[in-house]
Amino acid sequence: MPLLTFVLKDGTTTSIEAHVGETVMGVATSSGVPGIEALCGGFCSCATCHIYVDEDWLDKLPAMATDEDEMLNSAAAERRANSRLGCQITLTQALDGLTVTMPDRQT
Repeated sequence: MPLLTFVLKDGTTTSIEAHVGETVMGVATSSGVPGIEALCGGFCSCATCHIYVDEDWLDKLPAMATDEDEMLNSAAAERRANSRLGCQITLTQALDGLTVTMPDRQT
């Protein structure tokens, strides 16, 4: 089970053991992690699961698809080089230890 760490807006962290095949967004919403709204339910049609991926993990993630890239342009918080949508990151055992930070806002 991969361990996923969320850095919340206030700087505190919460770590959750997730199941392979879950998305970062799904883990956050099912575990009550504040900071991800997921208004579209994970269909990559909003940007309310915007996260910042820890730089050490960027090269371990699958490449960003065009629709995710375009959707991030409408994110409420600043888009950065390490911005991703949590609904588009499916957890694998190789992502054990992944750390993501919540932006200051989603809407």
